[in-house]
Amino acid sequence: MVSRSSATSGPPAPLLFVIGGVSMYAGAALAVGLFAEASPAGVAWLRLAGAAAVLAVWRLVAARAGRSSGRWTGRRVALASAFGLVTAAMNIVFYEAIARLPLGTAVAVEFSGPVLVAALGSRTGRDWSALGLVVAGVALIADVRLEGSLVGVLCALGAALLWAGYIVLGTRVSAGSDSAGEGIDGLALGFVVATVVLSPLALTVGRVADSPALLGSALALGVLSSVVPYVLDQVVLRRVGRARFALLLALLPLTATVVGLVGLAQVPAPLEAVGIAAVVGGVALRREPGGPASNDPSARGEPPVD
Repeated sequence: MVSRSSATSGPPAPLLFVIGGVSMYAGAALAVGLFAEASPAGVAWLRLAGAAAVLAVWRLVAARAGRSSGRWTGRRVALASAFGLVTAAMNIVFYEAIARLPLGTAVAVEFSGPVLVAALGSRTGRDWSALGLVVAGVALIADVRLEGSLVGVLCALGAALLWAGYIVLGTRVSAGSDSAGEGIDGLALGFVVATVVLSPLALTVGRVADSPALLGSALALGVLSSVVPYVLDQVVLRRVGRARFALLLALLPLTATVVGLVGLAQVPAPLEAVGIAAVVGGVALRREPGGPASNDPSARGEPPVD
């Protein structure tokens, strides 16, 4: 396991999370344009394939330079593969949801996944108070509406469950590694496995495969929406643990609001502003007294790593 000093050094975890969120929303802008050329599932597969290619090349170069270590046991391969498949399925189902529902509704429903993980990882009244603030804030920001097709709602609920699985498996991948590099190695392997297993979706990418410009956009989508945020997730997971990580996910709607304000001049409504304040308050309240979270899995509300 990583030492406490190495796990807590560097930029603050919330800052890393915001950087990942900004990258993710830049990628979302590219995805919207690609929806006109390919099915939502096809766009999700292109995102996965692009990220897998970049991560694989990166980690192979790192291995040749001696900067990647660790023994590939059968358990480690299986865990990384499961993580990659769950992550890919989460993205596919969410893209199908936002093709049928308003984005705010889909995001609000999907947030029930990480909120569930946060609740299961809670141990004190402080935890539950923070969780209550985050739940209230996310509900206000997302302006939850029970509109849209039944299929869309079911897809959003499926994405919520898969998001919870992503947090649990992502924690195990990072906790079972002796360095952040090993965690990223697992991420790379998982994405490659998922790309191969889900390769039939390549038949639904439409004319993207015939356009170098669109393929370039798909590669950029993989980097912005998967490589940058998921690599940063591995760093943050090693520092803060599963319960606080789930609450930090609430910074995503906050980041989206700030991006909309700065880039699109979208001024938050009064209730949205209250929601932003509640989310920030909840994240701050969840900060561990006396410093960052312990590296002991039981202290983070996580199951022990075998």
